[in-house]
Amino acid sequence: MELDKPYYAVIFSSLRTEGDDGYGQMAQEMEELAQQQPGFLGVESARDGLGITVSYWESLEAIANWKANMDHRQAQRNGIKKWYSWYKVRICRVEREYEFNK
Repeated sequence: MELDKPYYAVIFSSLRTEGDDGYGQMAQEMEELAQQQPGFLGVESARDGLGITVSYWESLEAIANWKANMDHRQAQRNGIKKWYSWYKVRICRVEREYEFNK
């Protein structure tokens, strides 16, 4: 994914509680909703015990608007209530990137 620099990355690291309890459906819905938000650039995610999802945004304003989205806010409340035992959010400005691809 080649993006114009600079852009922003929101890094969401988490540990899940046991069971799904609607998490899979919510995660899919939130990704689809994020893709519709102005300023959304992309997302990458991995989970092997520790889950890490990185979403990419054009601006800090776009990130703030996503955080304030009512459906996203409800998902955040559900996450605290039933899906996560721990999480941390980091917001970073990406000024440079490189990759290897064989």
